[in-house]
Amino acid sequence: IVYNGQKTVPIGDVIGDGPAISLKGISKEFPWPGARCGWMEVYNADKDPIFARFINTILQQKMSEVCSTTLPQMAIPRIMSHPEYPGYLQARIRHYEKLSKIAYDLLKDVPFVIVNRTDGAFYMTVLFNESVLNERQFLHIDSADIKRYVESIAVDVEHDKRFVYYLLAATGICVVPLTSFFSPLLGFRMTLLNKDVDEFEHVVRTIAQKISEYILSSK
Repeated sequence: IVYNGQKTVPIGDVIGDGPAISLKGISKEFPWPGARCGWMEVYNADKDPIFARFINTILQQKMSEVCSTTLPQMAIPRIMSHPEYPGYLQARIRHYEKLSKIAYDLLKDVPFVIVNRTDGAFYMTVLFNESVLNERQFLHIDSADIKRYVESIAVDVEHDKRFVYYLLAATGICVVPLTSFFSPLLGFRMTLLNKDVDEFEHVVRTIAQKISEYILSSK
């Protein structure tokens, strides 16, 4: 899933006879959010005995683990070989490309954040300038019960997670904090999955507004 004029090169075209591993996943290859399926491609394992032993160790260990992705593993070959799949994939790619441009244009000039236009997959990431976040910031929450709950769980948590809690409580918009991916960076990830373009634009505009509102709340 690549767009905005970008292209990828198969790793086999550049490694020659060198051993290599390519890690693939549904979020990069196949528009099936939530399937949580990835796979590994091994190249030229027979060219290096140490590398071959390493790969064999991985394969043996894999056999001892319970796999939770049986459905996508069984479905992917049938779906990707279906004659209508290429057209479906291109339609999804064009949609993700359109939403990525909308999100980037709406967020790129928002103070306090860094945004790169995503050129692949079906999500994008927004980074906070770390110096602007603190534990005193908030968003107005209409429900008193929800406000009390958010205030109780937004104590001694990562600053990006705190923002996500307040955004969800104040607007109903759900994004995922980057620190939940074991990242040292503060920010959040949002998807490009909404099929309603107008609704998506409204959501992104709201996020942009709430970023500034949240950060300025402690000034």
